[in-house]
This record gives sequence, structure tokens and C-alpha cells, in this order.
Amino acid sequence: MEGGDDGDAGPPHQVRRLVLHGTRGVVSRCRDFTAEALADWGWLPADGEEAAERVEDVLLLVSEVVTNACLHAGGPEEFVLLRHGDGGLRVEVSDASPEHPRVRAARSPALPGGHGLMVLDRLAGAWGSRDKGAGAVGKVVWLEVGGPPVGARGARE
Repeated sequence: MEGGDDGDAGPPHQVRRLVLHGTRGVVSRCRDFTAEALADWGWLPADGEEAAERVEDVLLLVSEVVTNACLHAGGPEEFVLLRHGDGGLRVEVSDASPEHPRVRAARSPALPGGHGLMVLDRLAGAWGSRDKGAGAVGKVVWLEVGGPPVGARGARE
């Protein structure tokens, strides 16, 4: 799902931002930042196997988009989490590269690397990218996932 509109899940209920520099340690830093936000928002501790899998999916998606920014765009500049009123989550990673993600030709799943966009396609409810806008160079890669499954703990404020 390249380019195009970046969706509108309604106004965010809560926003968390992390300014980043370089590539060293940023993947684990963004995963930890996300895990802390998910705990604050009631996703953790997960209530049941399905809820635990959803959290693991979110952390894997974060790893993929941040790693892609490190490998293909000189590193992320900002990492943003937006929690919507319906419990859904939006992740945004901005970088200085004007090159948008492109799906590569299919390759064997047994080969390492090159599967990040396939992971986004399978696990995210939606994903895409957009130019930063307002004369800024670079792009924002975004993804959205639904909230924790019914039966998961209520969100804490």
C-alpha cells in the first residue's frame, strides 16, 4: 500500500513522540518506547493469547518500519504513536529520504531480508507513506492496527 491517503481513524486520544538521531540502538529504543505506551494504554499485561499476539505484532511492526528507516533512509528522525479513541494505534516514522517504500519482486521466504513490507501487508490493518510536506524533505511511513481484542484490559489514563 504505497503512497496515497494515510487514512483517518478519527482524532487521536493520545500522542507520544520520540525524537531520534542516527541508527545506533534506535530499533530497541522504539520497541521499548512502544511497550511502555502499550502498558500505559492497557494493552499490557495482555489478557489472553490473542491479546499477547497483538502486542507482539505491534512490536514486530515497529521493528520493521524503524529498521527500514535505518537501512534505506539514514535513520529515523521521529517516532510517533497515536492512540485513537476506539483503541486503535497508529505508528509513524519520519526520515529525511524522499524515497517511498517500494514492494520488491517476490523472493523466497527462506532467504533472509527483504520481507519487511510483506510483514506490514500481513499484520497492519493499513500502511503507507506520505511526503513530510510544508517544504520539508523526507517522508513519513505510517501503519495502523486495531485495538486489543475484546476482553483485553481497559485502557488506563
